[in-house]
Amino acid sequence: MTTQAEPENPNPSGKLLYTLQEIATLEGHSDRVWAVAWNPVQRLIASCSADKTVRMWSYNRCRRRDEDAEYDGGINKNSDKEFEFLPATEIVTGHRKTVRWIAWSPSGKDLATASFDSSVSIWERLEGDEEEGESLGEWECVSTLEGHDSECKSVAYSSDGSLIASCSRDKSVWIWEVQPEGDFECLSVLMHHTQDVKCVAWHPREELLASASYDDTIMLYVDDPSDDWFPFTTLSGHTSTVWSLAFSPCGSLLVSASDDRSLRIWRREPKTSIVGPGQSVRIGAGTSSTTGGQWSIGLVIPNAHSRSIYSVSWSKTPESFKAAESSTSTRDRGWIASGGGDGHIKVDDERNVSHTLIADVGDSHGVADVNCVVWSTLEPGLLASAGDDSASKIWSISAAQSE
Repeated sequence: MTTQAEPENPNPSGKLLYTLQEIATLEGHSDRVWAVAWNPVQRLIASCSADKTVRMWSYNRCRRRDEDAEYDGGINKNSDKEFEFLPATEIVTGHRKTVRWIAWSPSGKDLATASFDSSVSIWERLEGDEEEGESLGEWECVSTLEGHDSECKSVAYSSDGSLIASCSRDKSVWIWEVQPEGDFECLSVLMHHTQDVKCVAWHPREELLASASYDDTIMLYVDDPSDDWFPFTTLSGHTSTVWSLAFSPCGSLLVSASDDRSLRIWRREPKTSIVGPGQSVRIGAGTSSTTGGQWSIGLVIPNAHSRSIYSVSWSKTPESFKAAESSTSTRDRGWIASGGGDGHIKVDDERNVSHTLIADVGDSHGVADVNCVVWSTLEPGLLASAGDDSASKIWSISAAQSE
């Protein structure tokens, strides 16, 4: 695969196709917000902070008078807001240090919190008191996953919710099996990175795990049914810390964000099976699996931001925007959002391992760094961000106004 560099002029007009509009600011944390996560099933969004708490907000589409003749004059009757976000709950986690990352299970019933106190906690919402008319009760910690020797940096559920991966400053990646009654079994401890592991991300459909590290590399892992989980390939090319990873919705691409200010898109090339299913063969200096396929660099976007890029998120192109896309000759791979130390949040339209910057907002959290960006799964086109200003923000993407 020949590496493609950023096109010389991907947007000749210089005018971005879309704008990001801030539609809500979610406040309440007393220290920097590290991460934000949309519940995949319920209209709920959670954030975690250096203040050791998790906060949740519920949200709904607003009804406006011109859309509902019977609207009875609620709080949004004079509002043009499309969505309303309301505080739902606060979880005082009991973590002794910063809550660095959060992740919802695919069912939306469980929330995992990864902390600098070296542990991962699993939270479930109790049933409410029927006598009090409550359908849902408080959030309770049902399990604590311990074993890391240093700060936990990230946690993620596999696509079917049967596995959890966590990573740490101790250079390790742990894989846990989710069992009934809130039990968890450690399946594997992977000690292949040489430095702090910053991020773990699961493939959207397969049991394929990616990790990113301070050692400037990305590793991809699969399970060998006859032995253990193992890294079948190492992706190298970044020249500094790799902070964040996101698979494309189709699963054939992976984007990485780095301290070197670049985005790299890695491409999967399924290969013909040379050995039995699930077995592996050695290719060059690395190991590749018939399950994992071969991965190589497809596109480098240098200087995607002017400072470190801390977070990326990949979503499908919303259906309502597909008709407006100018290019139909290349395959639509979706939208990549990125944020980092320059305060910008950017959105790139990715097509067949090429890209166009379509939206960019600066000073998104004032002078503060952007620590996390993530697309909504229930409301395509909504993006959440978290910053060092102790706030989370909600953004809506829309077509730019023609002059």
